[in-house]
Amino acid sequence: MTRIVFMGTPDFAVPSLQALTKLYDIVAVVTQPDRPIGRGRRLAAPPVKRAAQRLGLITMQPETLRDPNIVAQLRALDPEVIAVTAYGEILRPDVLSIPPLGCVNVHASLLPKYRGAAPIAAAILQGETKTGVTLMLMDSGMDTGPILAQLRVPLHLSDTPLSLGSRLAQQGAALLVETLPSWLAGKIVPQPQDHAAATYAPRISKSDGLIDWTQPADKIDRQCRAYHPWPGAFTYWNDQRLKVLRAYPLPMNAVDVEPGTVVRTPKGIAVISGQGAIILEEIQLAGKRAISGIEFARGQRSFVGSSLGTSQADTHGTTSS
Repeated sequence: MTRIVFMGTPDFAVPSLQALTKLYDIVAVVTQPDRPIGRGRRLAAPPVKRAAQRLGLITMQPETLRDPNIVAQLRALDPEVIAVTAYGEILRPDVLSIPPLGCVNVHASLLPKYRGAAPIAAAILQGETKTGVTLMLMDSGMDTGPILAQLRVPLHLSDTPLSLGSRLAQQGAALLVETLPSWLAGKIVPQPQDHAAATYAPRISKSDGLIDWTQPADKIDRQCRAYHPWPGAFTYWNDQRLKVLRAYPLPMNAVDVEPGTVVRTPKGIAVISGQGAIILEEIQLAGKRAISGIEFARGQRSFVGSSLGTSQADTHGTTSS
C-alpha cells in the first residue's frame, strides 16, 4: 500500500485526511502545534490533530519544518507522496524533495486565481459566481506549482467562509482521492499555471473588517459575509465598535443623505451606503449581546439618524482595537 504523510491543520483539511485514510497507509500526520484560543487563551489542538487521534494515527507537531531534525524524521518515514491541505507553512526544497512522487496540495481556488492564505474569503469578497478546488504538485513558490486536476463549485449569494469552506473541503477531499491513483500510476502530466493570470488572496487582518459606507451596498454585503466569523465586519457608533453580524443589501433610489447614516425603512433598520443601503439584520455593540437592528434601535433612541463610521482613534490616525 502507498505510504503517505499527510500535512494539514484546520477543519478544511479534515475531510482530506479522512478520505485518504480509507485508501492508503498514512504513516504520519503533520500539523501545527496546539495554540491558545478564545478569551481564556487556553491551548487547543488543531482540528487535524483531533481527527488523527480519533483515527489512531501518529501525529507530529513541529514548530517549523525548517528544523533539520524534523526533516530527517520525515525522510525516515519514507513516504512515496506527501499530501498537503491547508498546512499553514510553505514547504522548503528539503521537504519537497523527500517523496519520490512529490508533494500534492489541495488548494481552495481555481488556480492561478487566489493564490495565498485566504482564497475562500477572496472569492466571496470579489463577488465570484463560481470557485473551486485545485490539486497541484507543489514547488517552492506560494501555490505556483503545476496543476494535476481541478473541480468547479458554484457560490451562493448567502455564502460565508463557513458554508463555502465546508463544500470546498468535501470536494477537495473527493478530488484528491479521485486523482491520486492516476498520479501514482504515472497517467497525469502536470499542467503549468498561467502565471500572468495569477491573483492573490493575502492573509486577512483585523482591520480588513472595517466598513467603508461610501462603498456600494452589494460590496459591503460581500465584506460582511467574506469576513464572517473572523475578523467580522464592523463599524463605530458613538465611538464604540459595532459588529455587523448579518446584513443584506437594499436597493434604493439616490437619497440626499450622507453614507453611514442610519435610517428606518419598511424592511427594517438600514444604513445608507454609496449606492443603496444595508439592512442590519443582526448587530452587536462591544460587550453586549447580539440583537436585531430593530431591537437595537428600540433600546437606543438616538441610533436612527446617527452616523456610523470610524472611531475617534481612527480619525486621529491610529488603529482602534
